[in-house]
Amino acid sequence: MPVDLKVINGQVVLPDATHRMGVAIDKGKFVVIGLEEDLPEAKQVIDAKGLYVLPGLIDGHVHFRDPGYTYKEDFGTGSTAAVCAGVATVIDMPNTNPPTQDEATVKQKLEIGESKSLCDFGIVGVIMGTNVDKVFEMAKAGIVGYKCFLGETVGNLPSPDDGQFVDALKQIAETGMRIGIHAENRQITTHLVNRLKAQGRTDPLAHADSRPAYSENEAIARCIVYARATGAKVHIYHMATGEGVLFIRKGRELGVDITSETGPHYLLINNDEWAPKLGSLLKMNPPVRTPRHHELLWDGLLNGGVDCIATDHSPHQPEEKLKDNIWEAIAGWPGVETAPPLMFTQVNKGRLTLNKLVQLYCENPARVWNMWPTKGTIRIGSDGDLTIVDMNKKGVIKAEKLHSKSKITPFEGWETQGAAVYTIVRGHIQMKDGEPVGKVIGKPVKPVFL
Repeated sequence: MPVDLKVINGQVVLPDATHRMGVAIDKGKFVVIGLEEDLPEAKQVIDAKGLYVLPGLIDGHVHFRDPGYTYKEDFGTGSTAAVCAGVATVIDMPNTNPPTQDEATVKQKLEIGESKSLCDFGIVGVIMGTNVDKVFEMAKAGIVGYKCFLGETVGNLPSPDDGQFVDALKQIAETGMRIGIHAENRQITTHLVNRLKAQGRTDPLAHADSRPAYSENEAIARCIVYARATGAKVHIYHMATGEGVLFIRKGRELGVDITSETGPHYLLINNDEWAPKLGSLLKMNPPVRTPRHHELLWDGLLNGGVDCIATDHSPHQPEEKLKDNIWEAIAGWPGVETAPPLMFTQVNKGRLTLNKLVQLYCENPARVWNMWPTKGTIRIGSDGDLTIVDMNKKGVIKAEKLHSKSKITPFEGWETQGAAVYTIVRGHIQMKDGEPVGKVIGKPVKPVFL
């Protein structure tokens, strides 16, 4: 019997090597990987001559705003934006309305995702001072990990105090899952915001001044201390400081299982240069920083300390975002669709190899969130997810072309080289040539414990 799909003539890219070979997918799984003559007959065939065949990209940090804030985004529009860029799996954040905070809200989020999503997804449960007793029930309900906001966030969820945080970490260690941390010291940032407002500062740079690198570094260091004491596995979301790389490395020397991510905006945008140009559009928590942080973050990507590329896809409507007074503007912008071409462009510029990008954008996110080897790799028995890339395809980022509900981006007008031309989720072709062609087939990813 013919298999469902095979891809021939492509260059299959893995973290350690690139091979000229083909792959076959049947019933959602990879069933044959080898030379073209070894592949079975298939109902559908993709000729990937001149193209690169990657494991399906994983964006480990998106806010699809469902439920409660669907005027900004929902699982349908968010997953459409994802697959149109080559992303086959996302991890959705819990600061929705209601927050993903207990068994009922976990199940609600899973049902919403399955009813709308074009890509597969995992969800995380939030840890606040009010739900430390819900750690185990959220794990049983189907999350892939946890998140704690030590800094201010959309929805203004309350941070746990340090005692509650340690109690939660002890329980999370028992689940075997990982907790991701929004690492900013809320007391420091609140103090500085109040001071800057009293001084009459409303300019775009005031936001970065209110969230200095030491606020983020302190929170990272605190997580390392508590994780070492409890045995919890921790992950630092959207790391913006170069010193954070050094803290991560030191934490690992101390025996802490700590991972981290950063995004294209922290690698490519200089706050001092771009904040005056972009104004409130550039507002993000943590803020983008100066070039010295860029260089350390790049070193972390290439040499250890930064494990994943993730976007913190944070869609909002223009009227919430574009303000003359920086304190009135909401933080964040959509990123799930712009990040892949931006990072492929960096490969073409020689900043990193395509093999390294596969490690950062496929394998490592899967390992961090207990999804490997179901996701993040091309091997027999793994989910048949592929991102097929034309590394010569040129483009220009335009907000009006984004598939998100949020039509704003600080990367407006940036030229790119390299783009996904197919997104395949468990053997289903969900995107071709930058446009959605699939149906709602997304399913929640179950954690794998090896």
